[in-house]
Amino acid sequence: MNRLIPSRIPASPHPDRPLHRGRPCSPRRGLALALSLLLATLATAPAATNRLNVLFLVSDDLRPELGCYGNPIVKTPNIDRLAARGLVFNRAYCQQAWCSPSRTSLLTGVRPDTARVWDLKTHFRDTIPDVVTLPQWFKNHGYVSQGLGKIYHGGLDDPASWSIALTTKQDILAGRPNGSRLPPSRPPQTTNAAPPAEDEFKPSRATTAPAKSKGPAFRAQDEPPDKGGDGLLADRAILALQKLKRDGRPFFLAVGFDRPHLPFVAPKHYFDLYRPEDIPLAPNPFLPSNAPPYALHTPYELWGYEGVPQTNALPDDYARQLKHAYYACVSYVDAQIGRILAALDRLELRDNTLVILWGDHGWKLGEHQRWCKNSNFEDDVRSPLIIAVPGQPNPGAKTDALVEFVDIYPSLAELCGLPLPAHLEGLSFKPLLENPRRPWKTAAFSQYPSGITGGKLMGYAMRTDRYRFVRWVDRQDHSKVEALELYDHRTDPQENVNLATDPAMRELVEQLTRQSLAGWKAALPQ
Repeated sequence: MNRLIPSRIPASPHPDRPLHRGRPCSPRRGLALALSLLLATLATAPAATNRLNVLFLVSDDLRPELGCYGNPIVKTPNIDRLAARGLVFNRAYCQQAWCSPSRTSLLTGVRPDTARVWDLKTHFRDTIPDVVTLPQWFKNHGYVSQGLGKIYHGGLDDPASWSIALTTKQDILAGRPNGSRLPPSRPPQTTNAAPPAEDEFKPSRATTAPAKSKGPAFRAQDEPPDKGGDGLLADRAILALQKLKRDGRPFFLAVGFDRPHLPFVAPKHYFDLYRPEDIPLAPNPFLPSNAPPYALHTPYELWGYEGVPQTNALPDDYARQLKHAYYACVSYVDAQIGRILAALDRLELRDNTLVILWGDHGWKLGEHQRWCKNSNFEDDVRSPLIIAVPGQPNPGAKTDALVEFVDIYPSLAELCGLPLPAHLEGLSFKPLLENPRRPWKTAAFSQYPSGITGGKLMGYAMRTDRYRFVRWVDRQDHSKVEALELYDHRTDPQENVNLATDPAMRELVEQLTRQSLAGWKAALPQ
């Protein structure tokens, strides 16, 4: 069965009216009429198993360096095959380039300022307690909702989202069965009512290693290709698919891979796919000119690992080793995705399962003298997004439309024939599956504070077709603008030169300021 949106069981048009307005029915005639109506209904109503399932795949810190995104070095044959039957979004943007804010925004369908989640500590149930999440919405509409691995940020799970309790990485490594965990008792979290203090690290200053090391930043494991944490996660996902197939109800299965998040640890097989001398270093390993000092942050996350030089600019040999290990982890995740998709085929679920793959945000690999995420630059806020829907037109197409991760919630709901909740702050991109070239949003929006974990300022970034524009404002008074950034992607796709202070750009800056202040609603397609 191949159709883009499953038909739904039609309701009776006039349930409050009698079926016959003439003479009263005899019992025998009434029974015959009731049986005929029942048979007609059964003949036209699709079975529950014909509703589209959702396989929701997320990879942590995955930047759009994949074969289907034009990278000739990274080996991702399984993701590329998924892309060949789906739609690739070339310009998909997260709403904040950090794990919890990005995932919270996507899974709740609201933007960071609405969720009031800008860090790794705040739980959205403390700030928007009644919000219905994406998996919860599917659960409320008859789906079996199940999560495996890292879906929300670690330690910030949401039990209300799941029909079956989340199976975490710790559960998998400990050998606990899927869904065996009891709902955690979550302690109250400190919310972000006031901005946290500025981050202790300065953008250009080296410091000593943190007192507690997290082990080496990368390592090739001497183990079979399908082992390791994400290999075991794929095993659990395949087991879950088998059980969901037997259950027969439509399902929303979320699978969250750890890699390529640090540490870059994967079976040696994936390291051997690459020759270090073939891996290029970042083309712009220097600071962007004229950018404010808080536009970039020190790679504190990387510095916490053993043996990492405590400098922003890493030696070329070490940088190449890190990039090699990152690529190995990407290929490792790709192989596990391939195993899950193969199971989907074996179980004959492919023809009624929507598959979506996304990375929670990008990741710098030496660009702008930095590593990790935590900024408003393109390398951090742009991430892969691929969707494959049974029977979709234009399989294998790519779109340059500007889309946001906050659009994923309404898109999946609409593609599966569900109504949309009123609280959403994104737009369904279903029309782009039908016409990838159609006019779409005029801008995508992201944000990041002036400190890694907070700060007095908030940088509000807007990506248009040509420009990236960032307004740094006081978090308590948005009328106080501390700095601006402007990058022209037509002449400077790497965002190396901030043009905001150029007198020749004054009129453009004023225009982009108005557009930024108008916000996301004004950027919707007409």
